Amino acid sequence: MRDGADAGSAPTLKPDLHIAAAPVPPGRRLPDWYPDWAEELADLYFSGTTSVFVLHGNVHDLVYCPSGGDGEDAWCDLPEFLATKVFGAWNVVLNYDLGRGLRPLPGTNRDRLKSMLTHTTALGEPSRWPRSPEKAFFLLDRFLQRKMLRGSAPKAGEKVKSTSVAMIFQHAQYIVPAEGYSANNSLLVRLLGWAQNPYMKRLNIAFCLIAERLTEVNTRLVQNPYVAAVRVPMPSRDDRERFARQAVGSEAEWKKVSDFKPAELAELSNGLSLVNLNVVVAQAATGGGRVNARSFRHLKKTMIERQCSGLLEFFEPKHDLQMVVGHVAAKKRLKGDADLIMEGKLDFAPMGYLICGPVGTGKTFLAECYAGSIGIPCVKLLNFRSKYVGETEGNLEHVLTVLRSLGPVVVIVDEADAALGTREASGDSGTSSRVFSIIASQMGDTRYRGKIVWMLLTSRPDNLPVDLKRQGRAEVHIPLFYPTNEDEFRSMFRVMAKKNGVKPKRGAFDHLEPNRRGLSGSDIESLVLGANRHAMTAGRKQVTKSDVDAAVEDFVPSAQGLEREAQELAAVLECTQLSFLPEKWREQVSKPDGRVAIQERLVAIRQILER
Repeated sequence: MRDGADAGSAPTLKPDLHIAAAPVPPGRRLPDWYPDWAEELADLYFSGTTSVFVLHGNVHDLVYCPSGGDGEDAWCDLPEFLATKVFGAWNVVLNYDLGRGLRPLPGTNRDRLKSMLTHTTALGEPSRWPRSPEKAFFLLDRFLQRKMLRGSAPKAGEKVKSTSVAMIFQHAQYIVPAEGYSANNSLLVRLLGWAQNPYMKRLNIAFCLIAERLTEVNTRLVQNPYVAAVRVPMPSRDDRERFARQAVGSEAEWKKVSDFKPAELAELSNGLSLVNLNVVVAQAATGGGRVNARSFRHLKKTMIERQCSGLLEFFEPKHDLQMVVGHVAAKKRLKGDADLIMEGKLDFAPMGYLICGPVGTGKTFLAECYAGSIGIPCVKLLNFRSKYVGETEGNLEHVLTVLRSLGPVVVIVDEADAALGTREASGDSGTSSRVFSIIASQMGDTRYRGKIVWMLLTSRPDNLPVDLKRQGRAEVHIPLFYPTNEDEFRSMFRVMAKKNGVKPKRGAFDHLEPNRRGLSGSDIESLVLGANRHAMTAGRKQVTKSDVDAAVEDFVPSAQGLEREAQELAAVLECTQLSFLPEKWREQVSKPDGRVAIQERLVAIRQILER
């Protein structure tokens, strides 16, 4: 597994890889080019604790292979890397998947293929090797039993001297799927038997199961103490730069196809797999359009959304905090935090925010403007829940894998109280509690402070679990309220007109007063659009005072009632900074037992609404 790892000819994107690595005793240094996950696998194997590994995460990407004598870098897929680098000097490497059945995996080395066929005569003619999993596993088990019987009796702590065999199972989620899916339990029992067999660990035999999502593999296998799960991460910045340099070639070629240097493209392509980065570069190299800032943003957005299977909406905000009307203290706090992140002072940035308030107060708009002020990507977490057992957790883990490599990034979770689940088990077989545990763990991981900024948006913060609202997670709670004074009210009309491309005449909104209690930002936006429609119908390109009056006269605001009051009271109680509150609420909260009175009123409203 270790020695001779960089021997052989230089591979390319379609590598011609030769025998590269050999199993050696622990304590020997691994090659510098070895990825961390491969080092972890090697350490676990040589510790003697396990010979069965489940590789998950970025398993469908390209893997960096060392250069050969001509100094050229090369890349290959994961099964090829395992067969020719990790198990490059093993006698036999077999690959199995449901589509193509059982077959040897020697790379492109014909001599090695001949050697493998010599060592596998007990399996019969390769053309007759079975495709069905039951027959393939039965044949493999009989083959391994024969190898164990031929092994010489070892001393304590020594490996048995026998043929070294590595087995790679691609798309393991279809071979031993998670509970709730149609499964053949005999295959699971075979794998568990191999994992637990004490003689198997003393032979040079290893099993590698490959699945993108760990939650899609049977938990009885994954959680077995004799089985190790190894995550394959997204490519690092250095990997992306190395790949980009080789994909295009010389400096002169780079200038022809891209506005960016390889190092700049590597910095901008965080969150992309090498397969997706190759699409971006290849399109430009083959005349599909020069890689510039505009085209790259579009391609990156498309690739990441495709990579996340539609579970994320990726966008770059068009506005910054200057577009937000009112909320002076909240904007000041957000602007200060944005400056800290831009200056690289991530230790002082909050892990996340809770933005709450009645419906229509602009919670999503504020979150997007905050991202625009930092100048970093912004994603919305879409519905990742599924009716299939284990798929919800798998979707979430897949999204988090991308987010960890994408940072710095702002993650907006709308209707967070419904999306993130609770610690309590419910009628969904515990899915909500597991989702909550995964999210809470990621939000509290301080390694990503300032890199993944969580913004939880909800009009019902009282329904959000306290574990997510504590310090170290969504630690800054910002309440939003409807505009109450004339300046805010009129400014809101002007901002909504600018946001929607409406052209008002000078002074068209200056006569308005907040005499309709409880008009939300969305209500005001509706009024602006209504006034614009009135002007367009009359053949005018600009909105006049009469158009605004007509829209106001005709507008029926959404129903007022106890629900909005309850949402406002809940936002006041959640506030973590007194200056965020309007003067009316600051005075109320500052009174002795002021918060108690608000809580009592909120409870009373909830009881009325429940009845």
